[in-house]
Amino acid sequence: MDYLLSEEQEKLKETACQFLEKECPETVIRETREEDQGYSPQLWSKIADLKWLGLVFPEKYEGTDRSLLDLAVLYEEMGRVIFPSPHLSTVVLCGLTILSAGSEEQKAELLPRIAKGDLILALALAEPESSWDGNAWDAQGITVQAAADGDHYVINGTKLFVHDAHVADYVLCAARTKDSGQPEHGITLFLVDTKSPGVECTLLNTTAYDKPGEVVFNQVEVPKENIVGEVNKGWGPLARVLQIGAVMLCAQMVGSSQKALELAVDHAKTRIQFDMPIGINQYIQGHCIDVLWYTETSRWLTYQAAWKLSEELPCDMEVAMAKAWTSEAHEKACWHAHQVLAGVGYTSQKGVMTLYSMKGKTLQHYLGDTSFHLNKVAHEVEKWTAPEKPRGKPLGYWDIPAEEQIPAWEPWQELRKGKKTW
Repeated sequence: MDYLLSEEQEKLKETACQFLEKECPETVIRETREEDQGYSPQLWSKIADLKWLGLVFPEKYEGTDRSLLDLAVLYEEMGRVIFPSPHLSTVVLCGLTILSAGSEEQKAELLPRIAKGDLILALALAEPESSWDGNAWDAQGITVQAAADGDHYVINGTKLFVHDAHVADYVLCAARTKDSGQPEHGITLFLVDTKSPGVECTLLNTTAYDKPGEVVFNQVEVPKENIVGEVNKGWGPLARVLQIGAVMLCAQMVGSSQKALELAVDHAKTRIQFDMPIGINQYIQGHCIDVLWYTETSRWLTYQAAWKLSEELPCDMEVAMAKAWTSEAHEKACWHAHQVLAGVGYTSQKGVMTLYSMKGKTLQHYLGDTSFHLNKVAHEVEKWTAPEKPRGKPLGYWDIPAEEQIPAWEPWQELRKGKKTW
C-alpha cells in the first residue's frame, strides 16, 4: 500500500479542513448539543452542496463515485472538529446498504435524495438483550421478529442505540424472518417509514450528548416492496457495511486524536510557569509523545483497513484490529492530552478537550467496542495453519473424558468414586 495521499485526496482534505474549521467552531458544537435535532440542517444542506453526501455513490445516482479511502480522509477531518451530523447513519450505514443490496427502483429513488440532502436514514440493529451479552453488533444478536402477512410484513420488537432515528425519514431495520441453525441466515432488511403506526422513538441520554434512540416496533406493517435485498439474506450486505462504518468511526477517532495532539502541544509551548514554557519539562514532553504515537499508530491501521475495503480485498483482520486498537488508543490519547492541559483540560464549560473525550465514548463503543473486535481478531488468528509437527509435550487435556479430568491423586479418586468422605 502507498501510504501517501493522492493529489485529489490532499485537495479533499484541505477543502474539508477549511470548511469545517470555519463552519463548525466550538460554539456550533455546543449549540447543537443543546438542540433537539442534534445536528444543523443548514450545515447539512451546505455539505450536500459540497457533494459530501454522494461522495461514494455512482454518478448516475447524483454521486461523485469516489473511493472509501477518500471517505476516510473526509471522516478524519469530521472527527477533528467533532462534526455533528447524521452522515454515518444516512450515507454509510443505510445508503451503502441500499447501494449494495437494494433494487434498481430503490437506488434510483433513494440515493439521489440522500445525495441532495433531502433524506435522512437510520440503522436499527442493536437490541436490549444482545447489548448485555456482547452480540449487539453481530448476527446472533438479532431477535426482533418480522412475520409475513399477505402483501406486507409485521415487525415487533425493540432496537437500541439507533443513532439519528428521531430525525430520520426511514429506519433500516434488521429483523429475523426465519429461525435457522446459523445466525447469519434468516435476517431480512426492512425500510420502515418512521411515521408508520406503531413506530415509537425515545431519545437516550449519553455521556457524549449525542442522540441515539430506543425504537419500539409494535405491530408495524411494512410493504414487501420495502425489503432491501433478498428475504432471509440481509446479513451479507449489512456485514460489509458495518465494517465500513467501523473504519469510518476509526477515521473520526484519528481526527479527534490529532486535535488532542495539537491542543496539547500548543499548550505545552505557550503556557508559562516559572518564566518558561511548561513543555520544557520531560514529564510534559512524555505526555505529548504518547498522544503522538497513539494517533499515528491508529492512523496507519485505519488507512490500511480503508484501503483494503476500497480495493475490495479480504480485510476482516485489518478492520477488527483497527477498531480494537483505535478505540483504546483514542481514549489514552485524550487522557494524556488532559494531563498536559491540566485544569484547562478538565473544564467542561470552557475547555474544548472534554468535548473530544466525551464524544470518544460513543465512537469507542458504537459498532463494537475493543473486546468485541479483539474476539474477531482471535477468530482470524485461529484460521492460521498450525505447524505440521507438534512442538512440546502434548497436554491431551481437551480429549480425555470428563470423569477423568481430575488429578491422578489417590485420595481424590477415592473421594470421587464415593469410597471416601472428608
